[in-house]
Amino acid sequence: MDQLRYPVGMQTFSKIIEEGYVYVDKTHYIKPLLSQGQFIFLSRPRRFGKSLLLSTLEAYFEGRRDLFKGLAADTDGLDWTPSPVLHFDFNAENFSLENGLELLLDSYLRRHERIYGKNTEDASLSQRFKNVIEAAYLKTGRKVVILIDEYNKPLLDIEEYKDLFEKNQRILKSFFGDLKSMDRYIRFAFITGVARFSKVSIFSDLNNLNDISLVDEYADICGWSEKELTDYFTPGIRTLAEKRKEDFDTTLRELRGYYDGYMFTDEGSRLYNPYSILKALTNKRIDPYWFDSGTPTFLARRIKNMRIFPPDINGKTCSRKELIAVGLNDRKPIPLMFQTGYLTIGDYIPETNRYRLRFPNQEVESGFYEELLQVFLPDTYDPFSPFSFALFQEDLMEGRPEDFMKRLATLLKAMPYDDHHESTYRAVTFLIAVLSGTPALAEHHGYKGRSDLEVFTRRFIYVFEFKYDRSVSEAMEQIRSRDYAGRYALDSRPVYLIGANFNESKKERGLEYEIERIKS
Repeated sequence: MDQLRYPVGMQTFSKIIEEGYVYVDKTHYIKPLLSQGQFIFLSRPRRFGKSLLLSTLEAYFEGRRDLFKGLAADTDGLDWTPSPVLHFDFNAENFSLENGLELLLDSYLRRHERIYGKNTEDASLSQRFKNVIEAAYLKTGRKVVILIDEYNKPLLDIEEYKDLFEKNQRILKSFFGDLKSMDRYIRFAFITGVARFSKVSIFSDLNNLNDISLVDEYADICGWSEKELTDYFTPGIRTLAEKRKEDFDTTLRELRGYYDGYMFTDEGSRLYNPYSILKALTNKRIDPYWFDSGTPTFLARRIKNMRIFPPDINGKTCSRKELIAVGLNDRKPIPLMFQTGYLTIGDYIPETNRYRLRFPNQEVESGFYEELLQVFLPDTYDPFSPFSFALFQEDLMEGRPEDFMKRLATLLKAMPYDDHHESTYRAVTFLIAVLSGTPALAEHHGYKGRSDLEVFTRRFIYVFEFKYDRSVSEAMEQIRSRDYAGRYALDSRPVYLIGANFNESKKERGLEYEIERIKS
């Protein structure tokens, strides 16, 4: 029987230790972090353990050695002399409120001023921050530790509100901009975020900021390797396996496919998402917990607006510079998808000094495709809609391509005028097919060319070719002349060839199609 206590959503190190929750020991990173410099930055996706890491550092700098009994840090020869700690956590606040950021900063400053004293009544937020750093040093005689958690959440939350975004950007730059000038009072500063935005430049004056986000030594500082998973959670995995009526290895394989796969350097471990693992073991059910806890709508909109074919997201390449520092308003969404956790490092290409990115796992890939389809076609998620993708799935599963194409043609007519182009039809059809639970290959290479889309069910195969303002006959001729279906000559399943063309220039705008079944 599984007796483990899982710290789902818990980010306070002391509470986890004192109340007997499972803690995956990451304290061996404390000693090397102290040698990395005075100011350190780490980027990792949300709900990946950054807040717990900062809470662990806070307990160490407060000298609470009793909490570390039995952990790596207890025997690492560390200096346990307490330091004053100023901790700013931007996780919980609603930054869409006009003065949300100012109110949060003010509340933190009031808390620290009550402890260390207040020098003046009428100072700005940034001046008060400088004052409290100096006051903490003077009162304790010890240099100050500054911990800043999710510094860019006040910007990510309001990406669509330009005026408020720019206001929050100015406030953050002013508030943290003078850290360098206070370095004589600072022992250590650790800053975390989802991304380090080059154009935001909140810490542009902090030229001694050491970014460890893509450093091999710290690749596993957040997230769990499979060894850590089995070392700490084997009883929970066994219980989950019993619930699923599977053996241990089968359940571990399912967890691996659904939650594993994050890599932050090409030499690092494949890492599991801690939040999803804890939820799965607590609920005894494998579901998309991380993705359901927050949706990347603005990223999905960028993919759609840039007409990036969804399968092409997997396998895109980026330079190290692009991965480390991106602009929130950059048109290129792929580096931001890496920093926010929707893509991860697949491999490194030394010849071009670039990284090939991929979806880390099934949870993220399926979840992002769902979000993308909702951006294209919101009605597909209404179970009572005639355009529910469950109905599209039934059409494909039951060998009803005529019904599938009729449904698709009607659905496309409901789309906004600006959305009508070939890339939309290909994207929508691909997304509907994939999310219907049917394997699909986009731009499948054959010996004479590439088909637009091929979809496979247990009983049927579908080969699609899409055209825009051309002709159905041209689409069908391409399928036949390039023998896209030839590779299935020995497959016993019937194959449907589907050529489609969306007429824009004709008076009756709409999707035309032709279907041919080539095997009985």
